[in-house]
Amino acid sequence: MARNEATGTVGGPGKGPDGVCVPLVGTPGGGGEACEGGSCAGWVERFVQHLRTDKGASDYTVRNYSHGLREFIAWHVEVRGGEPQWGSLVRDDFRMYLRALGRKGLGRSAIQLRFSALRTFFKFLVRRAVVGASPIRNISLPKPGRRLPRFLTADQMVRLLAAPLAGVPPGDGAGLEARIEALRDCAILETFYSAGLRISELCGLRVCDIDWDQGILRVMGKGRKERQSPVGGRALGAIRAYWDAMGGGPPSDGTVFLAGPGESRGVSPRGLQKRLKRYLAQAGLDPALSPHKLRHSYATHMLDAGADLRSVQEMLGHQHLTSTQIYTHITAERLKRVYDAAHPRA
Repeated sequence: MARNEATGTVGGPGKGPDGVCVPLVGTPGGGGEACEGGSCAGWVERFVQHLRTDKGASDYTVRNYSHGLREFIAWHVEVRGGEPQWGSLVRDDFRMYLRALGRKGLGRSAIQLRFSALRTFFKFLVRRAVVGASPIRNISLPKPGRRLPRFLTADQMVRLLAAPLAGVPPGDGAGLEARIEALRDCAILETFYSAGLRISELCGLRVCDIDWDQGILRVMGKGRKERQSPVGGRALGAIRAYWDAMGGGPPSDGTVFLAGPGESRGVSPRGLQKRLKRYLAQAGLDPALSPHKLRHSYATHMLDAGADLRSVQEMLGHQHLTSTQIYTHITAERLKRVYDAAHPRA
């Protein structure tokens, strides 16, 4: 059995000079076994499957992490002439990659996302004894600038909520299918704003997740973490109106918002984004705003009205309070603008 020069032990994991990940001898990663058939994509596929099944990661996280890893592999092929052997990479490889991303003009957040994918991937490899240690530890990354989330004012929100039904004549003047879709979209926007949901949470909301008596939604958030989210009477009423127009709601285990009349599948995130753009334009607002901006609006309006930070954190499903604190900066800056405009000695 080979001797591990980094640790002086036989077959044990270790960290070599310059931050080399020393693979375990006799395990995948030792002698190139980690790369099935000469390709390192095998471990990436296992990692992606781990994110989906074990971690319950969102589709967006899976997509972004998978893209980030494959982008690194493509860079390694271009610069080094071959796919990376995960156990042979050193810290300087990643410093070089960091410089390459900077030369491409990527922003700090984009670079952070790519290294987050690599860092999580190497934790996965370490826990499976593929490598002895991560070569990415202690690499200094550019700190992302503090960008305040964009949000709609209360008046703008009212205009947006009215947009789906604004172009649909009442009664029998419109086709039944068009009216059902307008009522559905109205209910979607009301629920978005009322409960502060992520788009994946709203699209995955089931009939049995609604507690009509208490006005509570059972929400499955990031990492399959369940939370209770209050929802207002107007949102619940909009859902009822949508179901009544269909002639009845979906089954208990069905999704609340269906892709169309007579369909059993739920509305898709992409389809929802397209419809939101249309309603934003109808309301005279920026159609480039994403569905997540409705969540920003929810949090900002709650804090403006005096809600405490911890409660908003819990309702948003944020794991860390720092994720919620960004909204206090919005509120503080808005108050400062009001003060500067109104106070005679500001």
